[in-house]
Amino acid sequence: MRAINKSRISSIQELLHKDHRSKEAMVNIGLSGLSRVITIISHLLIVSLTIHYLNQERYGIWLTLSSIIGWITFFDLGLSNGFRNRFAEAKALGNLSLAKQYLSTTYFALSAIVVTAFIVAIITNCFINWSDVLKVSDSYQKELNFVFSVVLTFTSINMIANIFISFLAADQKIGLASIIQALGQLLSLFSVYILSKTTEGSLTYLALFFSGIPCIVVLLVSVIAFRFSRYKIYRPTYKEVNFKLIRSICNIGVQFFIINICMIFIFEIVNIVISRELGVRQVSVYNITNKYFNVVYMSVIALISPFWSAFTDAYTKKDFTWMKKVYSKLYIGLSVIFLIHIVMIFISKYCYFIWIGDTMDIPYDVTTAMAISVFVQTYGVINMYLINGIGYVRLQTILYVIFALIAWPLFVLSCRWGIIGIISIPALVYLTQGIFGNIQLHKIINDKATGIWKK
Repeated sequence: MRAINKSRISSIQELLHKDHRSKEAMVNIGLSGLSRVITIISHLLIVSLTIHYLNQERYGIWLTLSSIIGWITFFDLGLSNGFRNRFAEAKALGNLSLAKQYLSTTYFALSAIVVTAFIVAIITNCFINWSDVLKVSDSYQKELNFVFSVVLTFTSINMIANIFISFLAADQKIGLASIIQALGQLLSLFSVYILSKTTEGSLTYLALFFSGIPCIVVLLVSVIAFRFSRYKIYRPTYKEVNFKLIRSICNIGVQFFIINICMIFIFEIVNIVISRELGVRQVSVYNITNKYFNVVYMSVIALISPFWSAFTDAYTKKDFTWMKKVYSKLYIGLSVIFLIHIVMIFISKYCYFIWIGDTMDIPYDVTTAMAISVFVQTYGVINMYLINGIGYVRLQTILYVIFALIAWPLFVLSCRWGIIGIISIPALVYLTQGIFGNIQLHKIINDKATGIWKK
């Protein structure tokens, strides 16, 4: 009888834990959804304001330069993602001391990396002629070097501050993290609006306020949280730094790092290729269509993000039943997203006009190509996020390395078909990743993964 009672108690506790995980995910989805609505609206308004503030050519320059600077965020050796998984595992096992050490160690290690990368990038900037790189007028040269330094500074600070965002995600509080980021986006919108009313189009002013405000918001919130909230027990200190844990974080983190580096060559060079091969104005056309469909993609990210760390927790405890249930529901949502994309194609002309006025003409074939690309990206990211949470990213790493090696010649070749040709390359990558990811996840959640599928 006692054995039966213990078994029942154990079953009830397991059920309650499953319900708690699902409830936590739903709360996070709700908060993430709210923040994404705020972020999407802010983002759309910022794009419209910025285009009118700078004009199409300067906006294209801004997009290209800021995307290049954004590359530094990929050079964190995968520590943020590695930390997220290791912290979630430690907490799932109830090891609070280990979780605290992971946080402090990550802050220390990433700070060392960022400072080194910042110094190298600042020195390199002194010898780069950005006008030649982007193939724009020499009159921009002095301003572009200064803008690079400003955005680089805030980007570097933000990389360290964003460990707090990864910490919240690992603690399955992705909804709270999203709210903080949405606040930064709202304040950025307000600052761009003020700039548009008080100054002439200036890349320098835009760099200072647009890059600086979100960084300051995350930094302030993290300081307050670690000093005055329940998170003060995790407050990073040097005495909690454990250099032995760096290897543990990097075991998976290095694979994320390799993936990130490959993503630079596959996705982040797009603006440079377009600027050099098709002209800087076409950078604006590409990015406007991409941001248009990103409204749906960002909503999907809000939905899927809470399940990264939830899958870490579930897989650590071998809760395959819950994982199968979530996975099947996420895939049902793909058909809805497909229908939304079709509707967006048909109403795109009207939406573009309402959004950015008559500042540029975007053909239906470009819009359709981008719709297909972003849908395939959505298909891929659903698999990618869940696999990342589980931590078996070796296959994903191999695929990205292969595509990174052939990305540049593919992009140059695709320029023969204009923007549509360029759009097809990222779509091909995400489709391949999605197909292999789907196969891998089926094997994992059915506990049949072996070999490369379980590395």
